[in-house]
Amino acid sequence: MSFSQPPTPSLHRGGKPVVASYLATFLKKEMQHVYRQLKALRAVTPVVFTQKQENMAEFPFDPLFVIPKPRTHALRRIWQKQIRGLPITIYRSEARRILAALHRNKADVLHVYFGHIGVHLLPLLEICDRPVVVSFHGADAQVNLERPAHRKRTERMLTLASLILVRSQSLAEKLVAIGCNPGKIRIHRTGIPLNQIPFQVRSLPADGRLRFLQACRLIPKKGLPTTLRAFSEFTRQHSNAHLTIAGEGPQLAQLQAQTRELGLTNHVSFSGFVSQSQLRRLFEESHLFLHPSEFGPDGDQEGVPNAMLEAMASGLPVVATSHGGIVEAVEHGKSGLLVGEKDSHAMFESMRHLTSDPDLFRNMSAAASARVAEKFELERQARTLESIYFEAMSIRGNAANPPSQALGK
Repeated sequence: MSFSQPPTPSLHRGGKPVVASYLATFLKKEMQHVYRQLKALRAVTPVVFTQKQENMAEFPFDPLFVIPKPRTHALRRIWQKQIRGLPITIYRSEARRILAALHRNKADVLHVYFGHIGVHLLPLLEICDRPVVVSFHGADAQVNLERPAHRKRTERMLTLASLILVRSQSLAEKLVAIGCNPGKIRIHRTGIPLNQIPFQVRSLPADGRLRFLQACRLIPKKGLPTTLRAFSEFTRQHSNAHLTIAGEGPQLAQLQAQTRELGLTNHVSFSGFVSQSQLRRLFEESHLFLHPSEFGPDGDQEGVPNAMLEAMASGLPVVATSHGGIVEAVEHGKSGLLVGEKDSHAMFESMRHLTSDPDLFRNMSAAASARVAEKFELERQARTLESIYFEAMSIRGNAANPPSQALGK
């Protein structure tokens, strides 16, 4: 559907407010959590604006309006980014066109997904007469902030936004550190659809064939080299153990080379990107989920890993690191075990300890699922998001200085 078409007559069904969600691409295949969030909204009518459509068979959505990039996009990129060293922002003319589309669709709130896209839309935020909510999920809280021009525009975006959403307390602290008014930050957790993830209490296999799993993008902050080093130690005592690494990304060749160097070729499988149904099967077949996140070389920090939450919901105990929002999901010693970043030996010790104590393993399996149900259940988080939208509407016209409020739980 083109953004220039007239508004859909059903947008105000039942008198519900309209929330326009802006996603640069709708929808990358690793962004299932965003799709779930949109589809779970009940008290508002969601409309999506995007520059590019992908995977529409997997993520059907209506109404969706495509706002194509201008024909001069490549030249703009060269001028703004390469010559002037600035973050790429839309033209004023684009901002006016988007604002007109918001008016045609009678949008009450604009929700911009990801902080760096908020910067990209800065000319729109400067003229927008609707409350704007910008959500941060992890890496977007650190993008190019070491560059003065990028930092200045990020600070400007944070000032103009009515409310700022973060997935974890650690991300909230990161934004406060770069100048965000803490009074406008709200914590909105990832929503996990528990009704779609079968739970089973795990027990250790009688034949000793332990199966480990890490599912994530193959990027530095996921700590995959640490996983491989820890697993290498583990196989010296458990020669039947197997590790599956599910995902794709720029580190694949490096990780495959490390696997060969460690002599783990027969013990490690790289499955590539997997569908939701395939991921569910991997959960069912596995005994332990690994996720030793760490700060990336560029300062990239983890929010709360979605795959880890889904694994926990299925009943998989977790060995992870005390990093980012992980500590807000995994209670050390109860719903998982946490170690320091890049400490492969401590990770191995946790793996060994957990898999040598059947009672601890079984109890931790149940506690992991209970933890997700308590803090990350999808419907509860969708209702929280709706309340945030209504709050944003209540502070219309006072976006830069909303009433002070403590960060959400």
